[in-house]
Amino acid sequence: MGRTTSKKKTDYGTVILHWLLVAMVILATATGLRIASETPDRAWINVLDLVLPKATVWTHHVDAAVVLIAVAIAYVVYLRRARLTQRVRLDRVRLSGLVGRPQARWGAINVLLYWAFYIAMLSQLVTGVAIYLGLAGRTMVEAHWLGMWAILAYVATHVLSQWWLGGKVQLLRILRPAKLVPPPPPFDPAEVLELLAREKAARGQVYKDQVFMDEAPSDQPARRVRADRSLPADRPHVAPPRPPASGRPRPRGRHQVLQANPFMVSAAAALVGIGFLITLERTTTDTLYIYRVDPAEAPIVDGETSDPIWRRVPAVTVLTEHGGSFKDRGETSVTIQAVHDGTYAYFLFVWDDPTRSLKQLPLRKTQKGWQLLHDGFEYADERSYNEDKFAVLFTKLDAVLAGDLTFHAGPEPAAGKPRTLSGRGLHYTTGEKLYVDVWQWKATSTNPSSYCDDDHFGPPGEGTKAQYDGTASYRGGFAPDPGQANYQHNFALLWPSAYAQGVTPRRLPKNLTEITAALGHIDLDPEHGESEAARWYMTEEESVPYSGELDRLIPEGTIIPGVILSGKFSGDRADVRCAGRWAAGRWALEAVRRMTVDSPYDVALASGTYMRVAAFDHNQIRHTRHVRPLRLVVQE
Repeated sequence: MGRTTSKKKTDYGTVILHWLLVAMVILATATGLRIASETPDRAWINVLDLVLPKATVWTHHVDAAVVLIAVAIAYVVYLRRARLTQRVRLDRVRLSGLVGRPQARWGAINVLLYWAFYIAMLSQLVTGVAIYLGLAGRTMVEAHWLGMWAILAYVATHVLSQWWLGGKVQLLRILRPAKLVPPPPPFDPAEVLELLAREKAARGQVYKDQVFMDEAPSDQPARRVRADRSLPADRPHVAPPRPPASGRPRPRGRHQVLQANPFMVSAAAALVGIGFLITLERTTTDTLYIYRVDPAEAPIVDGETSDPIWRRVPAVTVLTEHGGSFKDRGETSVTIQAVHDGTYAYFLFVWDDPTRSLKQLPLRKTQKGWQLLHDGFEYADERSYNEDKFAVLFTKLDAVLAGDLTFHAGPEPAAGKPRTLSGRGLHYTTGEKLYVDVWQWKATSTNPSSYCDDDHFGPPGEGTKAQYDGTASYRGGFAPDPGQANYQHNFALLWPSAYAQGVTPRRLPKNLTEITAALGHIDLDPEHGESEAARWYMTEEESVPYSGELDRLIPEGTIIPGVILSGKFSGDRADVRCAGRWAAGRWALEAVRRMTVDSPYDVALASGTYMRVAAFDHNQIRHTRHVRPLRLVVQE
């Protein structure tokens, strides 16, 4: 007669926690991959663009992490309250199954995999929290990345081990919830001794009754006592338990109340734990105080850090990550100080940068003409021949995560708008007339004029035919404020494939010897910086419009700047004055702006405003970033 196998089931608490875990791992993986796609060497992730989220990526990633922490708390409590710890117990008996029969072997392997998963998940939660709080360096970020792949590998091996453990029936049991079978009460030696004492007392009472009956006078009827008539006549009577001498009822077992519903107890524990963590996170928000000073104490905006006021006010340090270069580490620490005099707010930003990079798309004379030195500029993603830059973002949006209301990921992040040439996301807002204030300092283009370019993120702009055709770069909602800047490229913008054929300079040096001397020691290695006295721009006064006659006089191998300075900053674009200096592997940037500016594109520098910073190391768009913003508090 064949053996029949009944459908196996799993208690409903395990089923709920299991599938909640699965859903959150999927969400965390999808958002994690999208975040990682912004890392310079992981552009291959964009092949998954159709299935990866595009908006509020960081928010959903952290939401998934919060739920995973809740599941971890609930699972631990549930196993203990439901007395199911034997499922995951890794003891000598379980390990001995590795050399036993196949069923025992796969059972042991399955438990080992459980513990490998627990360790990987714990590592992910610890490193993720550190990244969120800005405490993680490159090593921890890499550990977080590798941990994701470890968890994905566990998923595959877990399914395989379950199959070998019990086949299809074992796999499908997680789809068949059942009521949790109450476990037997815990063994209590005191209760056993009490029961034995009662039984002994009962036997003594039966013996006394029998003696009394045998010795009774013949003229008195014998009394037969049987408290429980349901007992057989040949079995000694056991008296029912008596209440304690105090008259109070016996207390319930230690676990009796909580075990009434272990899942509800575990859910409550998870909610309490997450509530505590959220409260703790809110109380540890980074705050930048803008201290009030007398106007006479205000610093001079020249890039020098020697102003007495900067030695008096406290600083905040932010670790920014996920950028390009910085000696391939992609991270740098930014120290920030701020003061105000009631009218103007002054900021000092200092960040580590091993190279003073000024080479902004220079041009080199070759046998075939002028060549643009670039590495990705045709795709709006220059990674080598770009000036150092620094950006500051201000917003009133209560966005606790990195750019989730202003950044949208993917090669086509704006529906119905042009695709990006770089394959990366775009900055834009989704509200009508909703703007985020952005200051951008550039080491070659704006620093000589002592300005930061005043820009903004707004709703995505209309695309041009060239942008829809992919022959021009689309910038989404990123645009300069109204007004004029005084810098421009020393060449005309071309379609992507045309740069390989060469470019024509807009202007050539009046005195080639002087311009060459101004460049200092010419080293075209992007990882080598320029000297303090070097400059990689030409002014309009130092140059003349391009002509073939003058071009023929310039020898092959000549390098000329890719930036022309002409005129002055004006309009809203000239609201922010800046000055930066590089020394000993660090940039120091001072900036000043009125605290309130009458422009729809600017944000008031007031308490409650949020600020983020980003550093660029000789690259166009691959800036560093931090997850949580700084909240401004203005001292009255």
